[in-house]
Amino acid sequence: MSRFLAPQFQKLEAYTPGEQPQDMQYIKLNTNESPYPPAPSVVAAMTAGEVELLRLYSDPTAKNLKEKLAGLYGVTPENVFVSNGSDEVLNFAFMAFGSKGVVFPEISYGFYAVYADLYALEAEKIPLKPDFSIAYRDYCGKNKMVVIANPNAPTGMRIPVSEIEEILKTNPDSLVLIDEAYVDFGGESCLPLIGKYDNLLVTRTFSKSRCLAGGRLGYAFASSAIIADLEKIKYSTNPYNINRMTLLLGEKTVEAEEYYQEKCAEIIQTRAWTARQLEELGFTVLPSQTNFLFAKTDKMDGGELYNALKQQGILVRHFSDPKIAQYNRITIGTPEQMARFVEIVHQILAAM
Repeated sequence: MSRFLAPQFQKLEAYTPGEQPQDMQYIKLNTNESPYPPAPSVVAAMTAGEVELLRLYSDPTAKNLKEKLAGLYGVTPENVFVSNGSDEVLNFAFMAFGSKGVVFPEISYGFYAVYADLYALEAEKIPLKPDFSIAYRDYCGKNKMVVIANPNAPTGMRIPVSEIEEILKTNPDSLVLIDEAYVDFGGESCLPLIGKYDNLLVTRTFSKSRCLAGGRLGYAFASSAIIADLEKIKYSTNPYNINRMTLLLGEKTVEAEEYYQEKCAEIIQTRAWTARQLEELGFTVLPSQTNFLFAKTDKMDGGELYNALKQQGILVRHFSDPKIAQYNRITIGTPEQMARFVEIVHQILAAM
């Protein structure tokens, strides 16, 4: 830390991204990336001619991508915001709407706490229920910005849209942000509610179900007024927040919707198979509507299992928080990758 860093940032605990080790070839089941490539039409769009155009600035309005997203999801372009990953939407939202304080689950996406600290916002972190589900009544009538990942991470569990609607109704003067990064793997979207509640912001990402984690592309839906607020923040920080190539790949991704729905269905099927295999090995596996599983075994410590898997060339995500330290988050890979994962887990447990 330099002596020039502002005092308010000196104790900031930054977000810790998932490991990206280079020391050996791993089966990466730790960062919830898709195991599948982008659609062929998306790959084909990366032509030499498009690369040459990188000398020019990208379209700051993202007009074409907004129109395609609006058409796919049945809204108007004025209801769409696009961003450099959905993390940028979260960043802007905490900055713009969190002045009265923010409330979010104690166990959830780690960036929520980071953004609250970054902007010196009063943050209320609400514990999950003993079964790791979200008690929606805890978020009613808060008069603060409410942030909920649905389905939640790292647990993989969702809450019904009817319960989110109660949160919206009881916080009419505060923004309610629903982070739907994993909604395509079995969740229920709040998108139909944006026309009914002007305090709803729904965030999505191309990183998970759309196989573009490295492209850094996110988007959000809300009333035109909220979108205008987000645009004001964007134009006050980085108007060209999305590069030309990523905008193009995003457009081609929207056009290839059938491909991505097929891949989501394959991941859901592989998730179900993996959960059954782990349960047969004595694991506790939380019900998941995401592209990962959250699981533990009483036969060994969660950290020990993580390390044992890493030694065998398989990466999963382990969290040090004592409330979840017995669990590991396991991204769903291809059927072949998950078969290898289950085989290695069986070997590790048998060797104890």
